[in-house]
Amino acid sequence: MVINELKFAGRVLRKSPVFTLAAAITIALGVGASTAIFSVTNAVLLRPLPYKNPEQLVILPSDLRNRGVKDFPVSNADFIDLREGTKNELEGLGGVFTFPLTLTAQDGTPENVKVGVVTTNYFQLVGARILVGRDFTDDDGQPQPPAPAPGTQAATPPPPRLPIMAIISYEYFQRQFGGNSAVLGQSLNQGKPFSPRVVGVLEPHFKIYFPASSDLEAAPDIFVANRLGYDTANRNGVSMRMIGRLKAGVTLRQAQGAADQVTAEARKNFPIENTAGYAIRVEPMQAHVVSEVRPAILALMGAVIFLLLIACANVANLLLVRASLRQRELAIRSAIGATGWDLARQILTEALLLAGIGALGGLAIAWAGIRELLNIAPAYLPRVDTIRIDTTVVVFTVLASLAAAAIFGLAPAWRAARPDAMVVLRGIGRSEGLAGGGLLRKLVVGLEVALAYVLLIGCGLMVRSFVELQHIDPGFDASGLLTFQVQSDRFLQTPEARAAATRQVEEGLKAIPGVQSVTASTPFPLTGNYSPIRWGTEEALADKSKYKAVDPVIVLPGYFETMRTALLDGRTFTEEDNLPGRNYVVVDKMLADRAYPGQRAVGKRILIRIQTPEPVWVDIIGVVAHQRGVSLSEPGREQAFFTDAYIGAGATNRWALRTTGDPANYGNTVRVAMKRLDPHLLVSDVLPMDGVVEKAQANTRFSLLLISAFAVIAAVLAGVGLYGVLATVVRQRTSEIGVRMALGAQPGRIFQLVVGQGLWLAGIGIAAGLFAAFALTRSMSTMLVGVKPTDPITFFTMAVLFVVIAILASWVPAWRASNMDPVVALRNE
Repeated sequence: MVINELKFAGRVLRKSPVFTLAAAITIALGVGASTAIFSVTNAVLLRPLPYKNPEQLVILPSDLRNRGVKDFPVSNADFIDLREGTKNELEGLGGVFTFPLTLTAQDGTPENVKVGVVTTNYFQLVGARILVGRDFTDDDGQPQPPAPAPGTQAATPPPPRLPIMAIISYEYFQRQFGGNSAVLGQSLNQGKPFSPRVVGVLEPHFKIYFPASSDLEAAPDIFVANRLGYDTANRNGVSMRMIGRLKAGVTLRQAQGAADQVTAEARKNFPIENTAGYAIRVEPMQAHVVSEVRPAILALMGAVIFLLLIACANVANLLLVRASLRQRELAIRSAIGATGWDLARQILTEALLLAGIGALGGLAIAWAGIRELLNIAPAYLPRVDTIRIDTTVVVFTVLASLAAAAIFGLAPAWRAARPDAMVVLRGIGRSEGLAGGGLLRKLVVGLEVALAYVLLIGCGLMVRSFVELQHIDPGFDASGLLTFQVQSDRFLQTPEARAAATRQVEEGLKAIPGVQSVTASTPFPLTGNYSPIRWGTEEALADKSKYKAVDPVIVLPGYFETMRTALLDGRTFTEEDNLPGRNYVVVDKMLADRAYPGQRAVGKRILIRIQTPEPVWVDIIGVVAHQRGVSLSEPGREQAFFTDAYIGAGATNRWALRTTGDPANYGNTVRVAMKRLDPHLLVSDVLPMDGVVEKAQANTRFSLLLISAFAVIAAVLAGVGLYGVLATVVRQRTSEIGVRMALGAQPGRIFQLVVGQGLWLAGIGIAAGLFAAFALTRSMSTMLVGVKPTDPITFFTMAVLFVVIAILASWVPAWRASNMDPVVALRNE
């Protein structure tokens, strides 16, 4: 029976190819867009992490509450305290941090690798499989024997240095060693200070999952066992991110309680923990990993659901018009015995068939859309490489299509199930069938307009945010700058050797024709990797809670001149300042205003802890404009700039050249110059500073492009729906319009009548959408820059835009009505 009804529905739809094609395309757009965004939602938010029993895994980020610092790494000593204090709640606690390194490959060429330092239980904790060789053992993590103090001689010969044990990724194993297991037992980077010995190969595609702000490499090439002296490490040296596994039956609340006891004890025993407001949060790993991207993805998912609803409303309107035109057919079937359910089932079957066709088209659109999404998706999205159409996504598509069929099929089915056979069969006009269901069609169009207006407001807010981004001063002049990294194992040597290597690189870059100036820093603006330290004024000596957080930046002399960062007071660094023992600092305006509000900061001093156990005094010699460090959308913390020599030389690895021509043309020249200078120098991440700025806008651009696309489609669909209703109204009122014109109504008056009805419908939809937008746009707060979710300019502009859309949609029906020949109209009716 079902097959027969589907066949009949197919024959009916084939007789109206234009209607069928229009309805199928509309549904395909709605289903395709929602499927594409759901594939992102599924991969990023819903799909379990690829670890063993991921629901038991937790992340333990540290907060320094008194300094406003969140998601801070912990010291080794803090890690040990937490490991011991949570043994009853956690099966294990692991730690990880990562860093880039230049190794010498087997053929003698330099190679840039990503290194992960992990506790020996890390892979067991997450359930990672060792493909070749063995996992780390506890012995691999024994602390290194302490080295004799400089200038002293040990009473007894020191024990031999323990080798650093390493497990390499499967991808590095294949790329560098061709999958040859003979690498087991070999030492990488032989003859160098860092020479790890390979004991195992990890399973393919293993990744570390943390939020982007954690600045961890997701896929290190080499994992080394952490041999740091846990028992003697000071609490100032922080680097480790922690992951734990809950024991069976233990709740998050219980684990949090145990962590709170450990941190309370630490605050009691250690002044630095107490004054910083040290605390640990215990959060489900899945939720923590996606915490930074969840609001944006949910907002996009909400936008496509709106788009799907608009598509359903549009098709519902088409079906209502079609059902009205088929009233005579339905009335005849009712007169010969068909029940209301029989008639409704016929319309619902057609709706289901349309939904099926739309679902197939939607999957094709989603497949193409996902490919484009991967091209524009920002790097901050976790697991972006796993976005695909899988079984879950297909099930969503089917359910979305069924829901769509129900949404756009119920109203026409309800209308078709109640034909007044006597009225319909007695009617003789061509428009008789159109007289019914007019109010319902108008309500559906009003819903379309309301939903589309909300999407347009979302689009307008994102456009405003993107415009605001373009006007934000990043604190430097990006034009004419080329940025890149220069790495070498030479920077692992003595401070003197590192200083000499840095000077050599600087001189080699300055010698390139067309280069105006050269500088380097760590970190570099808009690239992240900032790690706050303590600073304070004299009041912090008496009350350590007065210490605040500041982002330190290590620079070469000439940095501010090359970056064209405005000097607001005092002076910048000279070559004489770049010597050991010079306790000078340049601060940004944010720090100067906070340290000495209403006063001149130059000539004063602040306490800074950057490489000593306790803060030391440094003299402020200059105040510069604030640079955006992590994002254009957020100012970030205060900044304090130090010379390279202040912390031992060789710390600056991100270089910048200011050139006379297009900086993009200097990339190969830089590589050749560095290779000529030293074959072991490795140049990477070559990118004009304009490209760095563009990457910093990726988050906003991604959301802007998607929401704008959805809003445009929604506005078009709503305009088409409005046009359809007005065209139907004109057809329905043909005889009335003919009578009006025969009695002397001017064409302009008829034109105004139809356009007015369109504007009335649009006004009702805009009013309803206005209330919805006030409630819903608040969820976009984290995506907006420099504009409020309830921005009145955006709301008003989008309302005007929709009025224009309504006028355009009304124009053709109004023109037809106003140019109607009354004699022909009355004769046809």
